[in-house]
Amino acid sequence: MARETSLFSGRPSELIGRQVAGYLVEGEIGRGGMAVVYRARDLRLERTVALKLLAPELARNDTFRKRFTHESQVAAAIDHPHIVPVFEAGETDGVLYIAMRYVSGSDLRRLLDLRGPLPLPDTVRIAAQVASALDAAHEHGLVHRDVKPGNILIAEGIDSDHPEHVYLTDFGLTKKSLSLTGFTSVGQFVGTLDYVAPEQISGRPVDGRCDVYGLACVVYETLAGRPPFLREDDMALLWAHQYDEPPPPSEARPGLAPALDPVFARALAKSPDARYDTCLSFVSALRAATASGAAPADVHAATEPGTEPDTETDHTAAEAPRPPHWAEPAFGS
Repeated sequence: MARETSLFSGRPSELIGRQVAGYLVEGEIGRGGMAVVYRARDLRLERTVALKLLAPELARNDTFRKRFTHESQVAAAIDHPHIVPVFEAGETDGVLYIAMRYVSGSDLRRLLDLRGPLPLPDTVRIAAQVASALDAAHEHGLVHRDVKPGNILIAEGIDSDHPEHVYLTDFGLTKKSLSLTGFTSVGQFVGTLDYVAPEQISGRPVDGRCDVYGLACVVYETLAGRPPFLREDDMALLWAHQYDEPPPPSEARPGLAPALDPVFARALAKSPDARYDTCLSFVSALRAATASGAAPADVHAATEPGTEPDTETDHTAAEAPRPPHWAEPAFGS
């Protein structure tokens, strides 16, 4: 159908300037294999939203449609300062949609690409906000399964003590609830290979400790400048997550404290039973390791003099007109 082609083709979407379920589509923010996200205007409340439209074949699957409705309701019920609020979810013209808060800011993926590894205090501050969001979702019976830098949005904070406000996005919208496997009912794997837990890969039941592993992978990269595992192909990477021990972060980045190594060893354990029970427990262990007196040097990747990074790149639910003040040397004002 032409409608399906316009949503997921590589050409500029034909939806720009059109109305979808009470929202005027203004521009495309990002796309993936299962969804396209647009910046849109809520015509009823006159506010800007991030409008996510799922692949049309998902709406044709009765099991997925029912699960989407249930999980969207659960996600919308979570009132948490670090979870992107869900305003509305439904179906229009055979396409499932969900409207979320439009967050002005950057994302951690872009920040790492521009700056390289971050200092430990910044990393722990960001990780604590993400961990709080994840644990709150777990208490509501949702597991994220796809914790990655691109799903961590960073908006401007309120003062120098809180220089950024972090949001976790893409929660429970195309994923099964706790205790189910890493595959959706339409046979698509949920997760990003650099951050995927061993039990997701093997198709075993998952719970919140799956997100502990994913968060640990993200924090490892934020500190060390690379994910725990680097392999030449996807199969080797999947094997590494299941069977190889990650290099201690102090070996991956000179200057990182060896006191951090056992914290990551536990968080990245192959068995969920051997990991921290919650994401905040992992962050607390990071803080304790830092307080032991061995914080890493505040090393940043050098920014080439005279270069001006692109500040207009769109993200899944955020753009970047103004970053947190500590990121300004990389992003500009």
